[in-house]
Order: sequence, then C-alpha cells, then structure tokens
Amino acid sequence: MSAAEEVVTEAPAVEAVPKRAMTLGYGTSLVVLVALLVIPLFVKNFIIFQLTMLLIYGLAVLALNILTGGSGQFSLGQSAFYAVGAYTSAILMEHAGMNYALTLPIAGIICFGFGFLFGLPALRLSGVYLALATFALATAMPQLLKLGYFEDWTGGVQGLVVTKPDAPEYLQSLLSSLHLKISQDVWLYYFTLAITIAIYVAAVNLLRSRSGRAFMAIRDNEIAASAMGVDVSLYKTLAFGVSAGITGVAGGLGAIAVQFVAPDGYTIQLAISLFLGMVVGGVGWLPGSIVGSAFIIFVPNIAESVSKGLSGAVFGVLLFLVIFLVPHGARQVAIVAQQLIGKLKKN
Repeated sequence: MSAAEEVVTEAPAVEAVPKRAMTLGYGTSLVVLVALLVIPLFVKNFIIFQLTMLLIYGLAVLALNILTGGSGQFSLGQSAFYAVGAYTSAILMEHAGMNYALTLPIAGIICFGFGFLFGLPALRLSGVYLALATFALATAMPQLLKLGYFEDWTGGVQGLVVTKPDAPEYLQSLLSSLHLKISQDVWLYYFTLAITIAIYVAAVNLLRSRSGRAFMAIRDNEIAASAMGVDVSLYKTLAFGVSAGITGVAGGLGAIAVQFVAPDGYTIQLAISLFLGMVVGGVGWLPGSIVGSAFIIFVPNIAESVSKGLSGAVFGVLLFLVIFLVPHGARQVAIVAQQLIGKLKKN
C-alpha cells in the first residue's frame, strides 16, 4: 500500500453533525447579533476594518464548511474562487462603473459556475487526491491572473485599486437630520454584516433541506446514498458550486474592503488559512466559521506580538495547543459549555 493510500485509509471521516448542533440557540444568537451591531459604535476605524474582514473570512470558511462538513469533500482551492470573486467585483466596479452591491451577486454566480464545472472532473477523485487537485487550482490561479492576455482587465502584476463606497445618500441625509455621520468603514461593516446574516440563514436552511440531507447522506456513505436514490454526481458538483459561489461573494466583499486586488494576495497560503479556520471552528458547525475566522485573523498578530522573529513558531505552538486540547474545534467547547449550563440549571 502506498503512503497516499495509507493517508486516505487512516484519515478520519467527517463527523456527522446533528441538525440542532449546526446553529446556536436563539438566546445565544441574539446576544451575538447585538454584540456585532453595537461594537462598531465604540471602536476605532482600524478595529472596524478588522471586524469587517472577520465577517468576510467567516463567509469563506462557512462556504468551505458546507463543502466539507456538508458533503464530505475536501478542498484546498478556496483561494482560487475567492480570487475570481474579488477580481469580478473589482473589474465591474472600475472598468464598467457598476454599483458595488450589484457586483456581488454577479461574482457569486460566476464562481458558482466555475465551482460546478470544476466539480465535474473532480467527481473521479476523493480524499487526498481531491485535495491535491484543488491544491493545484489554488497554486495556478495567481499565475493565471498575471498573464498578459488579461492584463488590460486585471492590471497584471500591479493589480487594481478599488474605490471604497460611501453610504447611500438617503441614509446620509437621514443621519444628517439627526446630526449624525456614518463613515465609509462603518457603512461597509454593516453592509457586510447584513450579507453575512442573509447567507448564514440561507446556508442553515440549505443544510436542513432535501439537498442538505442529500449532501450529508453522501458524506456519510456514498454507496448507501446512491442506493436510496440520491444523484451522487449532481449533489457533489452542486456542493462545489454552492461553496464556490459563497466564497466568490466573500472575495468580492474582500476586494471592496481592502480597496485593492493583486495576484499575490490570493496564494495557497490563503486557502490553507481558510481550511485551518474551518478545523478550528469545528467541521460541520456553521457558527464556528466566525470563530475560525477570528483565529486566522487575530492569532498571527498575537504570535507576532510575542516574538517578531519567531512569530511562525509561536503560531504553530498555539495551533498545536488548540488542536490538542479541543480536536473538534469551537464546536467541542460549545458542547461542553452547554452541558455545564445544563448541570447548573438542574442544581
């Protein structure tokens, strides 16, 4: 048996997640929502920018969670879909003069088609071989964006500068009448938050729908799912398409927030970070997407503050501790906390 085959044989299957475990309780969700609404009112613009990126990466991790936690397919190519979404929004805004909000559904549709088409040849692959195929896609994408053939649109190596949008005029007028102002960063944060909530609710409903049950059946056992009448090929490619579409929307939002797109901003390192965020947040647990996003955004900064010269080593140690102590990620912490609260209520 080859080393690759041993990896596939010994790799643990994606653990099934009960429907109730996919979301937070209503009380906890309300507290989190209120916190997300209120925090930007008391922090500086840089913190607001970081919170915006937290939501954007959270969307990308959620998309990967649908693919891996939902249908059991592994991908290291999410950075490619993120890049396509980012460049789609940037090109439409800067070359076509399109409204930034209208570019996002277009980016999502294009990435959905890209992901669906990529999923077709990937049907013959699984496990580590599928991961390697998506790894190749992520590695090739930055080089494709640098090609001279696309340079008039993409800006080539230099990339494109994206104009940060202002709040709608009617909202500015309303706030002016109340002697209030809203900055570009604050507006973009709330705009991103609204889209994140909408996609999160749609993702929860998707996984609870007939298609979601088909995804999970394929994840648990493809042969059994096929015997029950599930079109395995269709739903596996559909999972790729949905995941890529959501990642494309996240990429478009990222381009608007950062105000710049360049090929070197979408390397394999981004794909690995998103995969890492999914693992830390808990595979298959959608609320963990935000937790995983927070880990990949803030923990590197913490590691650098501990030691600038050895920031990579510090980050590796912190990651090892998290995986060792909570191998199922934030979902495991949430389950333990829920059990403790239940015991306290009984007492």
